[in-house]
Amino acid sequence: MTQSAAPANAHPYESLTPDVVLDALAALGLHGDGRLTALNSYENRVYQVYLEDRVPVVVKFYRPGRWSEAEILEEHGFSIELAAAEVPAVPPMAIDGRTLHHHGGFAFSVSPYRGGRAPELDDFEVLEWVGRFLARIHAVGAQKPFVARPALDLQTFGIASRDWLIGHHMVPLDVQREWEAACNEAFGMIAATALGEGAGDADPALAKLRLHGDVHPGNILWTPTDRPEGGPHFVDLDDARTGFAVQDLWMLLSGDRAQRTGQLSGLLDGYEQFRDFDRRELALIEPLRTLRLIHYSAWLARRWEDPIFPINFPWFGSSDYWKGQIQMLQDQCEAMSEDPLYA
Repeated sequence: MTQSAAPANAHPYESLTPDVVLDALAALGLHGDGRLTALNSYENRVYQVYLEDRVPVVVKFYRPGRWSEAEILEEHGFSIELAAAEVPAVPPMAIDGRTLHHHGGFAFSVSPYRGGRAPELDDFEVLEWVGRFLARIHAVGAQKPFVARPALDLQTFGIASRDWLIGHHMVPLDVQREWEAACNEAFGMIAATALGEGAGDADPALAKLRLHGDVHPGNILWTPTDRPEGGPHFVDLDDARTGFAVQDLWMLLSGDRAQRTGQLSGLLDGYEQFRDFDRRELALIEPLRTLRLIHYSAWLARRWEDPIFPINFPWFGSSDYWKGQIQMLQDQCEAMSEDPLYA
């Protein structure tokens, strides 16, 4: 199979045609039958491909320049550890002794296909079940540290994101000063928590560990519980980082304070069947939400040259967008000044 040369200013993913995907698999001795479906992923390019024996696999082509090879291999190693501990994660397949492969200028991995649907997080039993498995992920994550992968903290998610956006002139001048002031107010509050610089000195009893890092409902697939492997399984460890356990809990909470408290109770009832949870970490929920808000803006801006981003996020970048961000940051400062959730 051949492909024409891409324009000099083309985004790297524009050269990732279906033929390139199938050629990459064929180079590993995995031959597709021609059926290929792009799965929902903005950060990487992920495809479900049926092989000639009708078995589907999932092929992930990593975004060039995002992670080093060492960082990707740490993600793979963590997922393999989880699978060995019978935690329902989906690790990449080892082919010819390797989990990371290269083809056409891309690094990629191949995983078995696992179906499922989003979990019903208004069901207390489902929350409890998810909490149990999160505790098991963290029990493995606490066994040794990441070496190559970064931490999730004020510097990496907040300050670095603010500085990149300002430095690359991504915030319109008519709102830049107000947005930067809102960021700085929020950062001042976050700096006083365990997420700030010198966090170990501020609260040495709060332990960091290897995390999934991005546990939202879309990264949990639920299968019917009448099946042998029914229940939740976790996908997409692409954002695995070092941080506090509560990072893998808070994105599963939604609604008003009473609803979030009830959801948190369900998660922790399951979690604490396998692992202790330090409730002082609950004070980090709103700071973590604030950091994610700023990091998300920087993520969109950094990816804007990828053609799928302007198509799927047409509202990003306008003055109205940034005015909305200012309001949300101000709301988050209020939320961070309130008593944390407790369950």
